[in-house]
Amino acid sequence: MSDDEARGGDSQARHASQTTAPVRARERGDDESPPADADLTDPSLYLNRELSELAFHERVLHEAIDDRNPLFQRVKFLSILTSNLDEFFMKRVGGLKQQMAAGVSELSPDGRTPNQQWSLVLDRARDLLDRQSDCFHDLVRPALADAGIEIVGYDDLTAEEQTALRDYFEASVLPTLTPLTFDPAHPFPFISNLSLSLAVRTTEGDDEPTKFSRVKVPGNRPRLVNVAERVGDAGGKEESADSSVSAAAPVRFVPLVAVIERNIDLLFPNVEVIDTSAFRVTRNAEVRRNEEVAEGLIATIEDVLRQRRFATVVRLEVQSGTPEAVRDLLAEQLDVDASEVFERDLPLDYGALASLFDLDRPELEVDPWTPQPHPRFAGRSADDPDSVFAEIARKDVLVHHPYHSFTGTVGTFLAAAAADPGVLAIKATIYRTAPDSEVIETLIEAAKNGKQVAVMVELKARFDEENNLRWVRRLEEEGIHVAYGTIGLKTHTKTALVVREEDDEVRLYSHIATGNYHSQTAKLYTDLGLFTADPDIGHDLVRLFNFFTGHSRQETYRKLLVAPTNLREEMTRLVRREADHARAGRDARIVAKMNALEDPAMVRELYEASMAGVDIDLVVRGICRLRPGIEGLSENVSVSSVVGRFLEHSRIFYFENAGDPDYYVGSADWMTRNLDRRVEAVAPVEDPEHRAELDAVLDALLSDNRRRWVMDAEGRYQQLRPADDAQEVEVHTLLMNRALAETHRSKNGDHES
Repeated sequence: MSDDEARGGDSQARHASQTTAPVRARERGDDESPPADADLTDPSLYLNRELSELAFHERVLHEAIDDRNPLFQRVKFLSILTSNLDEFFMKRVGGLKQQMAAGVSELSPDGRTPNQQWSLVLDRARDLLDRQSDCFHDLVRPALADAGIEIVGYDDLTAEEQTALRDYFEASVLPTLTPLTFDPAHPFPFISNLSLSLAVRTTEGDDEPTKFSRVKVPGNRPRLVNVAERVGDAGGKEESADSSVSAAAPVRFVPLVAVIERNIDLLFPNVEVIDTSAFRVTRNAEVRRNEEVAEGLIATIEDVLRQRRFATVVRLEVQSGTPEAVRDLLAEQLDVDASEVFERDLPLDYGALASLFDLDRPELEVDPWTPQPHPRFAGRSADDPDSVFAEIARKDVLVHHPYHSFTGTVGTFLAAAAADPGVLAIKATIYRTAPDSEVIETLIEAAKNGKQVAVMVELKARFDEENNLRWVRRLEEEGIHVAYGTIGLKTHTKTALVVREEDDEVRLYSHIATGNYHSQTAKLYTDLGLFTADPDIGHDLVRLFNFFTGHSRQETYRKLLVAPTNLREEMTRLVRREADHARAGRDARIVAKMNALEDPAMVRELYEASMAGVDIDLVVRGICRLRPGIEGLSENVSVSSVVGRFLEHSRIFYFENAGDPDYYVGSADWMTRNLDRRVEAVAPVEDPEHRAELDAVLDALLSDNRRRWVMDAEGRYQQLRPADDAQEVEVHTLLMNRALAETHRSKNGDHES
């Protein structure tokens, strides 16, 4: 697709100056685009879910490759890619292996068996991991060295430095290590998920047997050891970077795994160390129990966490040059196929590079960003709750994180409710929250102040189960009503409700958002939140919370679109309505921004709307099954993805409706799980000024010629680049500047009071 075909807002002309930068051609594993007259049930019309997710991870890797980004930002994206792929293997590859083990033969919507998908995924992931290593060794590591930050090998150290590091190892690392030997008297050691280990082979002499030992690299020691720091104070402080060093002073690091390898004789005295090899194991996270027969949801989640520790291995990463005998032993004992073994240059875990960010090198960072106070919340606090609620009662408030402060908006709203004598009850849903959550602490404070507090904590939020279990126990200790989840469903809504007595009547204040009540991710993810005193939305939330905590099955809502009750039905109706308008010659357009478009039924509805003549712009961060740009089928559809300093997480839905448009924001993507197997809430945005705000956000996304990727019919993405004479438009910078300008106007009294 050319950049001229990528439409944005009502001003398509702005894209005329954009040019595309071709992505290096690679074998994709997907067929060429299908014929235009294909049946909508034809599997070739639907991209593979797993390969589409890996395509997103390729775009993440590109941010590390792209030398237009600040150097530390490139390092950060290398680390993000490791984390993303770890989760992909734990969830998606683990799920495919479970299907294969169970003999599942059902084809995916794109017509592939689980075994075919597993094979394709491993090949694509292997290429991606190899390219990550190439990016670090060929591009990022040399650039770090040019900036005065060297990551060196042990042999690059002087004799004095090696001695200092040996002293450091003996004093501060050796006591934390526990060698586990595998022999007839000792079983093969348990290898924990995502831990970095050393395989060590030893012998007591030429005629003696070779023994295998596993040494876990401690996670509580710096993975990069500051050489100068250890020479100056061997065995001293444990920081990974010396903040007292001048910002311009050269600094050298050596990987901790190299320090352990080269001093391993201290751990295995009086025996011969034959060789050492680093390796890393990834285990399946897809372990479940039947909720219907479980003795209790808390016990079920605790059991899932225990099972996950011992779950099937889905990937074995080994250091390049690992002896074949060691590879074979690990593969046999861990029960992995040869195709699941990934041989890689060190490091195996790029999360270790995070310690570089402790260095005081602002010139290598992106310009810092401080979320701005929202003009409608500016100057308001929990000390004056009347002003907070009066402002929301006067007019709905739309906030956009991280451009607007989470603490200064959501935090203020909840803190005001906790302190206000007039508030009778607070209800909230928690899917993911920070380990030191201010939101939870505020809810606890509200309970201490005599409010009725009810919290829906989703224990099944994957990888946050343990954190959420801790909060459940703390909340219950404080006498708060806690619901743990819904049988057969995950509660994914981002909602809060405040019940307040005002002048002998009860008024409801609602917050419906696209993101979690998580103060840390609110600084990194783009999310929207709507504060409203609309009684219809308030009563809808009352019904929804009664469903969480009681025995009810609400089937109708006044304004909210709620999954699995009416969300799919209403979204389908809205898409079909646009198709009807187009057939009648009326204005018809859909703009949908989401994290993923996976549901085959929704893809089919969009194909049919496109064939009817509806203009469709999709901004999909990650997975997208739909193929755009197919003549006669989807030539009216554009698919864009934006990857940048903030993670695009908000969901926005726009339907033109022949000039009388509808706007929605909420927690749901167009994935089968969100539409059918999760509890989601999507709210209408009705205020004209807020609709204009959403228009500005969508227009900025669709105008981006720096961070935006556009998909073609084969599922390939090309990143847009501005022409030589065109202005660069970068959505996150644009919206940060917009927030700063808004703050400036507010301080000067130009914003609506």
